Amino acid sequence: MAKKTKQQTSTLVKRPPVVVVMGHIDHGKSTLLDTLRKSNVVEGEAGGITQHLSAYVVPHQTKDGAVERITFLDTPGHAAFQKMRLRGADVADVAILVVSAEDGVKPQTLEALESIKTAGIPFVVAINKIDKPSADIPRTQASLIEHEIYIEGMGGDIPWVPISAKAGTGIAELLDLVILTADLAGLTGDTSVPATGKVIEGKMDSKRGNTATLLITNGTLKSGQYVVAGSVYSPVRIMEDFQGKSLKEASLSTPVGIVGFTDIPAVGSTFITVASKKEAEVAITAHTASLHASQTPVKRSALPTVPILIKADVLGTLDAIEHELEKFESDRIIVRIIDTGVGDISVNDVQNVSATEDAIIVGFSVKVERPAQDLADRLGVEINTFDIIYELSEWLNTALKNRTPKKEEEIITGSVKILKHFSVQKNIHVLGGRIEEGVIKMNQRVSILRRDIPIGKGTIKNLQSQKSDVQQVDEGEFGMQLDTRAEIAPGDYLKPFDSVVT
Repeated sequence: MAKKTKQQTSTLVKRPPVVVVMGHIDHGKSTLLDTLRKSNVVEGEAGGITQHLSAYVVPHQTKDGAVERITFLDTPGHAAFQKMRLRGADVADVAILVVSAEDGVKPQTLEALESIKTAGIPFVVAINKIDKPSADIPRTQASLIEHEIYIEGMGGDIPWVPISAKAGTGIAELLDLVILTADLAGLTGDTSVPATGKVIEGKMDSKRGNTATLLITNGTLKSGQYVVAGSVYSPVRIMEDFQGKSLKEASLSTPVGIVGFTDIPAVGSTFITVASKKEAEVAITAHTASLHASQTPVKRSALPTVPILIKADVLGTLDAIEHELEKFESDRIIVRIIDTGVGDISVNDVQNVSATEDAIIVGFSVKVERPAQDLADRLGVEINTFDIIYELSEWLNTALKNRTPKKEEEIITGSVKILKHFSVQKNIHVLGGRIEEGVIKMNQRVSILRRDIPIGKGTIKNLQSQKSDVQQVDEGEFGMQLDTRAEIAPGDYLKPFDSVVT
């Protein structure tokens, strides 16, 4: 029995760590990753903020002279990309929490920390921008402690290192710390089994078709096999590393690009590997059956619906746009995403929404095909495209508010007690009353109450105070003419109100 156990564990080997870099926007996450991979992504990102999840491998020579591989995930810092960050933390083994030595802990620092805690992974703190004139490490340390991030040397056990991502200061020490943290976690994998892992990005390449970035968390992926993610699959014919170089085989903690999926796989989904197309189809059938079994009926609502179709350059960005939509709250409309997709906005997209009133097409980092724009102009379909997430968020909020039905609100201006009912002719009642509070005005609508129970509504046609016509009364006894179908008696109350449209 002991011999069998030994055979089972003999294929386990040390696995390179997958590291996610997280922190507040502008605290230097992308600059750190640029330094590590010796390229400049920041200038290429719209608005200077990272808006995609990317993965790549960095070799590092430790103090002992050993060369270790580290796989890095770069996640966006903007609040709209929360799902993408969570996905990054979910597949990572170790996190680096970047905190600026100028600013200390900020709201997205804490949001990133929550993502790390939710994922249950160890992390190290990199206090960045130590080369800046306004850098203050002791103040930043105090800020960390104040927010219950208990670092080493300050009464805690969370490792930290001061760095300058721009100048490269402290980077080697940071990577040593990452390797040490990973070693303590005892990361292992089995290279002898078929590969499994996560889909971390997906897109439709106009020249090559449906592509996805996969992160192998266990096993080995070989050319000629098939990968299955949810309800889609791809033969492993074109497999590339993070630099676009062709691969025949990839294993533990390696990000790979696979070209040729039957559709774009869902970002965050798990993939498995099978030997043949037939096995891939069987796996998809089983997945579809389990989905149908778990589906619950959709509840209908009487509220008006604003339909939205979203197109983006990659699947991960769709999550960010949906996150922005989730923040829109209204008790008067329902926002319904009728379709999402990757690629430019086409005639087909416009046709999909044209039958629905008030539909919106939102594009992110995509173009609108000329025939699609022409058709949208003819059919009155609103299309807007953006390259920066917060600009999209602001526009979307305005567009949804413009489509929200107006609501008439009654604001009560006073209270009047009916003292005497003089006469009635053709629904015009001549009454004597007294202001209890507030004011009553000419042509104002009133609610009529008897023992606090509404019995009808009416309109003030005339007001008299001290035998003179007046426009309003705010104290004492007065006379009035009220147009109403209700039967009024002394002791009833009038509640005059102004109508405000919101």
